[in-house]
Amino acid sequence: MATPDFIRTIRASAGHQLLWLPGVSAVVFDDEGRLLLGQRADNGKWTVINGIPEPGEQPAVAAVREVYEETGVRCVAERVVLVRSGNEVTYPNGDTCQFMDITFRCRAVGGEARVNDDESLQVGWFEVDALPVMDERQLFRIKQALSDEPTWFEPMSSH
Repeated sequence: MATPDFIRTIRASAGHQLLWLPGVSAVVFDDEGRLLLGQRADNGKWTVINGIPEPGEQPAVAAVREVYEETGVRCVAERVVLVRSGNEVTYPNGDTCQFMDITFRCRAVGGEARVNDDESLQVGWFEVDALPVMDERQLFRIKQALSDEPTWFEPMSSH
């Protein structure tokens, strides 16, 4: 994902130290039940669409904005399906961060899927039973979006 200006400002004084950042992910389905995915330009992996909210931006608004910016697809957020802390990530430039991800199930309402910025190599609609190779975290987001279960979160350990 492209680095938002507010993070560039923080990095100017924070250097490469670990930043704890908000993240949003959008599991977008069309009326035929197909799933919108993007192949990331930075690592070549297929993922649901994701990004970083701007300061003060509501998470659902950020998810919808990211989908449009990256794919040209207009969508509406329907519900939160998952909230979880990600693993620490170190980028090639040495920056480290960790994301608190809120994943939304979204419904496409317009637009044509296309590579709409420099963050994706490809974007497209996929049948749920014919997905490209994806990591387990991505597949879990999709599984939760397809279920009618309550929002998933890591259970608290009992002490």
